[in-house]
Amino acid sequence: MDRSPRLVHDARNAPPAEGRVVVIGNFDGVHRGHQTVLARAHTHQREVSVLTFEPHPAAVLGASAPARLTRLSRKVELLGRYGVELVVAQSFDARFAALAPEQFVDDVLLSALGAKVVTVGYDFRFGARRAGDIEMLRALGRARGFEVEVQEIVRDERGPLSSTRVRAALAAGDLEDARAVLGRPHAIEGVVVAGDKRGRTIGFPTANVGDAEEALPAHGVYAVVCDAAPGNTRAGASASTELSALASGVANVGLRPTVSGGGGHPSIEVHLFDLPEDRRDLYGDAIRVHFLARLREERRFPGLDALRAQIAEDAASARRITEGIAKPASGCWY
Repeated sequence: MDRSPRLVHDARNAPPAEGRVVVIGNFDGVHRGHQTVLARAHTHQREVSVLTFEPHPAAVLGASAPARLTRLSRKVELLGRYGVELVVAQSFDARFAALAPEQFVDDVLLSALGAKVVTVGYDFRFGARRAGDIEMLRALGRARGFEVEVQEIVRDERGPLSSTRVRAALAAGDLEDARAVLGRPHAIEGVVVAGDKRGRTIGFPTANVGDAEEALPAHGVYAVVCDAAPGNTRAGASASTELSALASGVANVGLRPTVSGGGGHPSIEVHLFDLPEDRRDLYGDAIRVHFLARLREERRFPGLDALRAQIAEDAASARRITEGIAKPASGCWY
């Protein structure tokens, strides 16, 4: 199944249903471990719903929330590929955090979501001050008539398939391991914003991606493929949530030490190959950048001529890597 699930931001707004399988988790990245959990949930032959939380509970409870692998819209898109019919992105605020464990079960899982099967991770805690644990959930299930399934960590030969492992791989520039866990290349999304236009002066115009929420890979140069919204998403236009394959390219993630001195915040600049004539101007448009291979680390060059020569070499390498990847006739790359 590959369709967009219904999304609600409060369990109380969920459409009524009896006997749902409710899978609880952050589902950041919707990686192969998550996909295994969802496949098992479907063996019950019931509607599968996902209960996740926005923002990450750590941000509300005073801890540091981890960098996202997928923003909410992408998470919902991916969950739809694995047969999820309803996504509850529960607003996690002080009121919700204060629910007693029994209230969470009665008001959210049973009354709002009609759970018959509740699937959680091995370390699941719930309710105010994290007072509820697996044994309490099982006891409440026996008393209230729902089944509890506890999912153990899914592993491969290199270790757990986890969002933490993906973040570590990205930080190390190890795109192969990140892809092994995710089952697809890591991607970031954002809106193309105006830059200093220096790239076009040296023959390599770039799309500068702003507002990216996702974890960035290690600073460096990458072979990429990009999706874009089919319609213009500039201010005042109706934003599209449907993306389609646009072009391959070469991207730089980092501080641009040759032209900016290496300070400030990391930027994402993408030089796209063979853009259609009607897509040459991407300013204000939403794009998604999939990172396929790391070509080299970011470094400072003695001048623009040396930088231009290296970008030409990087672009040629990226073309060789991406030319064997068939552009989909419809839909996005991954």
